[in-house]
Amino acid sequence: MNTRAKICDGAGDLLRANIEIHDRISGRYDQRHGEIFNDVEQPRLRQALERSIEIVSSNSEPRIALDFGCGSGNLTRHLLDLNLDVVASDVSEKFLALVRQRFGTSRLSTHRLNGNDLRPLSSESFDFIAAYSVLHHVPDYLYAVREMARVCKRGGVVYLDHEPPEHFWRENPGYVRFKAEVSRIDWKKFLIWGNYVGKVRRVFNPKFANEGDIHVWPDDHVEWGLITHELTSTGFELVFEEDYLLFRRGYYRDVYERNKDKFSDMRLMVFRKR
Repeated sequence: MNTRAKICDGAGDLLRANIEIHDRISGRYDQRHGEIFNDVEQPRLRQALERSIEIVSSNSEPRIALDFGCGSGNLTRHLLDLNLDVVASDVSEKFLALVRQRFGTSRLSTHRLNGNDLRPLSSESFDFIAAYSVLHHVPDYLYAVREMARVCKRGGVVYLDHEPPEHFWRENPGYVRFKAEVSRIDWKKFLIWGNYVGKVRRVFNPKFANEGDIHVWPDDHVEWGLITHELTSTGFELVFEEDYLLFRRGYYRDVYERNKDKFSDMRLMVFRKR
């Protein structure tokens, strides 16, 4: 059995779990994810998107973006504001309904992902393809990247963001000290019943994650080197990459500011199709 066959063998259960979880939490997603929706991360994201859109050279009008794994519409909102037409895609119909409700416009359409590939989306049909904090949810994330490459126009851009870099998985005593110093005690987490359920389930399955995360472990994580090889071997060039220190809700701001240039725990990579 080849590697992809092995991955796909158990992908159905992982996909169903992801859909069930995200359908259930769709209306509370923004409140649960203070590491995304805060006044440090959102400006960083906006600036990175602006910079990446500037390098698109597909000469299409209007430019069409695919928000791969749109969730509650974090990227969709920015992409619409930056004058792109957007196809917001997700495996969760509840998320897609939320996005339609939030951003109802003729420049927005939605697409239900099948969790395997990007059919029936046509090859070379998008100028900008973005995935933010998504790849670690996808059973075969390398195949997903391959599909992004397929539907990207020549001169178009693939934008991949908010996944840890390789060095994150190697112990760094300085980063450990930073985490201990920067984090307040989050009392709200003690009021979330799902956290207790998760603790019990991890007794029987150490890799159980409350929100269906898959590739978030030292021995199973998103590998940027493999992503780079996948894209460069299919005609893409790496235009820029950036490692950054994510700001999370509950961080002491002064501690974060003192350390943001010393450590990094997230990566952005942007590729353009030749």
